Amino acid sequence: MPKWGLTMTEGTVVQWLVGEGEEVSKGDEIIEVESEKINNAVESPASGVLRRHVAQEGDVLPVGGLLGVIADASVPDSEIDAFVEGFRESFVPQEEEAVSSEPETVEVDGREIQYLKMGEEAATPLILIPGFGGDINIFVFNQQTLSAERPVYAIDLPGHGGSSKDVDGGDLAFFVRTVAGFMDALGIERAHLAGHSMGGLVAAAFALEHTDRVVSLTLISSAGLGEEINGDYVEGFIAANRRRQMKDVLGLLFANPELVNRQLVNDVLRYKRLDGVDNALRTIAENLFPGGHQANVLDLGSLRVPVLAVWGSEDAIVPVSHTENLPEGARVEVIEGSGHMSHMEEAGRFNRIISGFLSEAER
Repeated sequence: MPKWGLTMTEGTVVQWLVGEGEEVSKGDEIIEVESEKINNAVESPASGVLRRHVAQEGDVLPVGGLLGVIADASVPDSEIDAFVEGFRESFVPQEEEAVSSEPETVEVDGREIQYLKMGEEAATPLILIPGFGGDINIFVFNQQTLSAERPVYAIDLPGHGGSSKDVDGGDLAFFVRTVAGFMDALGIERAHLAGHSMGGLVAAAFALEHTDRVVSLTLISSAGLGEEINGDYVEGFIAANRRRQMKDVLGLLFANPELVNRQLVNDVLRYKRLDGVDNALRTIAENLFPGGHQANVLDLGSLRVPVLAVWGSEDAIVPVSHTENLPEGARVEVIEGSGHMSHMEEAGRFNRIISGFLSEAER
């Protein structure tokens, strides 16, 4: 059972996607698990034959628990059985293990900014910027993996997550100043930037204004490349205050709305009930998405840093056609069958794409 996020201690098996005796390749999706945020598929860590479904549908396993066994077809069944039995006898749940990373805060222009840092490698850091209404938790399936090669900071923009709910004028320049102040406060001279949706708009605007501080730019279903945006989603997110309403709105983010689980809905509603959130969201929406359109369409033609755009083919919030407005030379990856949250829906593939891109950008 993988660990998706700092607070995850167990997961529930929803269904096996591969039958016993079938061959699998490393990276294939083999089992669907319900976590605290959304249901997600676990990818095979190795190639071989799926010899055992150790966990059954409906089982709740602690993080680190044994879901199944992959082995070569030549391994005798007796050895598979012995391995499973030995694992069960020696396995100790990790729920009491000390958390290696916890969110921290830093003051930027008098406002408290929450961030989560993972990774200690001496390499150019990556800064992840969530979109409208999102927080550091939207990168729950990405940050730990990406931090294997570099420090990765996920930040809550003002008005979001655990950061101050004071958004000043709520315009694009304010958020660009905030990112610059965040980097100054932590002594980050240069970084890779990756932003999702509105966070992509902020990252791109920052790259235009502070090119010398950006090593590469990754835009994930980004705003800022065209006028169209799903205004019903923006207004619906602001207005939703009941579980059913919020579940329907959040479902627009995913190609498969059934991925949205009860815990995710409850977490978002809890955030929206915090003092200052409603005013912050309305102020931001009025400035960045007035009348259900994007107010800021950027020309990235002058950028001299590597640019990667990752989009879900079924994105219902920002159309995938906006990738046509990227400058020549920008790399575009469209993930078929995923929506606005491709980094969550297809986390394994997304992580491989961005890891390769970041490595190439540093050569």
